[in-house]
Amino acid sequence: MQAETRELKSVDEYLNTFFLTLEPELRQKMAEKAQLKTFEQGDLLLEKGQYFRSTYLVVEGAVQMYREDDDGNEFLVYMITPGEACALSMICALKHEQSELRARAVENTTVIAIPLDDMDSWMQHYKSWYYFVLETYRSRLEDLLEVVDQVIFRSMDERLEFYLKNKVKKLGHNVLAITHQEIANDLNSSREVISRLVKKMENRGLVKTGRNSIEWL
Repeated sequence: MQAETRELKSVDEYLNTFFLTLEPELRQKMAEKAQLKTFEQGDLLLEKGQYFRSTYLVVEGAVQMYREDDDGNEFLVYMITPGEACALSMICALKHEQSELRARAVENTTVIAIPLDDMDSWMQHYKSWYYFVLETYRSRLEDLLEVVDQVIFRSMDERLEFYLKNKVKKLGHNVLAITHQEIANDLNSSREVISRLVKKMENRGLVKTGRNSIEWL
């Protein structure tokens, strides 16, 4: 579902705020050809099996990428925040492959949509875009390795603490509008387990719970 109309900056203003490492000429071309798209919290930006028509640069809000198993269960892979892009969309777009992940807005979100043909051309003509794409790959790989480390080497209470701290850091505020069920879905656990662990964290003074919210203290 497309988001309701919100007061937005221009593409050029967003680029000059979050992507100053790109050459001025490239930012000008982006402003001419790219489009702004808005999504509300909970909206799907991309479904598993879908082909990419463009790649997204996040400029407001946040997007979480999920892997889905054969039973339809989701597992959080990484989050994309303003100034970042999705490496998967870049790879699949250039290779004309289907997405293996699902993308969902976790807040009201605005993205810059870049046409595929332009993205490919800019890789060849602008070093700043080439290095931005490489840095995006590197950052997402680090995210994936962190997820692997958490799953293999950490207990669920350690994973929960890391999850909340990372979400607060990424979103930039310490009150998270999230339910225990949503956390359980992201961590591939059960609501009962998450509720018990959150209660333990609250007793330790790490968090304060509210109605469908958790405050990191």
